[in-house]
Amino acid sequence: MADEKRPQGRKPGGGAPRGGRPNSAPGRGDASGKPPWKKAGKPGERSQGDRPQRERSDRDRPDRDRPDRDRDRSQRERGQRDRAQGDRPRGDRAGGTRKPWEKSGDRPARDRALRPDADARPRHDDPPIPEDVAANQLDRAARIELKTLSKDNADWVAKHLVMAGRLIDSDPALAHRHALSASRRAGRIGIVRETTAITAYATGDFALALRELRTYRRITGRDDQLPLMVDSERGVGRPQAALELGRSVPRDTLEPGVQAALAIAMSGARLDLGQPELALVELEIPQLDPDRAFSYSPALFDAYATVLEELGRAAEAEEWFALAERAAEALDAAAVPEGQDTVEILEEDLEFDADAVADPAADPATEDAAEDAEA
Repeated sequence: MADEKRPQGRKPGGGAPRGGRPNSAPGRGDASGKPPWKKAGKPGERSQGDRPQRERSDRDRPDRDRPDRDRDRSQRERGQRDRAQGDRPRGDRAGGTRKPWEKSGDRPARDRALRPDADARPRHDDPPIPEDVAANQLDRAARIELKTLSKDNADWVAKHLVMAGRLIDSDPALAHRHALSASRRAGRIGIVRETTAITAYATGDFALALRELRTYRRITGRDDQLPLMVDSERGVGRPQAALELGRSVPRDTLEPGVQAALAIAMSGARLDLGQPELALVELEIPQLDPDRAFSYSPALFDAYATVLEELGRAAEAEEWFALAERAAEALDAAAVPEGQDTVEILEEDLEFDADAVADPAADPATEDAAEDAEA
């Protein structure tokens, strides 16, 4: 018939339904060969003959229909993937609306410390500096070493070094605190590490003194504190290492005062090893001169007397003890200026004509002057 329509879903010529679905498949279509989902109807309506719906399981349910445990597991897995990819936890992301500590209304102590009204205190408890202490009271050579620092920092360090020098004899512990304060601000300056070492030695911390002296020696390249290094090795119980250290530098390359101090330290190491004879030999150096008093002479004479007493030579020991006392008294009385090692008294005889002084008329020049006046 002219008005007869072809079944919907078939191509002209009786081809297979759209999508290539065979009509002979069981459960698909009806006797007319038209698939159920192709039946005419209003859009959005479903009838009893629509595509059969398979039963859904918990796996096919949307997230809102799944049990809470499955949702929690999914969120945990998602969070693990995010962290594996380098993402931050959701609470730390830049787009987050609240910080973790804001939920409880508190802020961490770190942020409280950064508030403008926080108490701005130094990180270390530096000892106070009296008002009468000035940076220019430090030795000039030491101030030159501090020129690598900023002016404010150099002045601050210089004042602590001045205080360390003031207190080294009366309060070594406080002097050491001042030296440590300077070291925290200027740890790469030689004079600062040297002061720290000397104050540590004065407090009996020989290990720290030795460590600081090695740093000082590495920074400056100088061996002027070699005697203190040797004595610090003795202090930590290594007299043999002290002897090896003392022999590592040629004596003639050192200043006379350093040579004398090194001889005293080496002699002490020999005594630690039970070698008093060799200890006496260590002290027999050119600086051991009983006829002249140098700044290092009292300590050298006293060390020599101590070794003589150890050897049982009491009479000689008394003589050298007396020499040490006289040398110390002479140096104190003379008030040797800094940098001067010895006191010398010079006597000069002046010759003059006693008769010429007694009779001025005998002088020809005087007679000529008198004649001119009369004329």
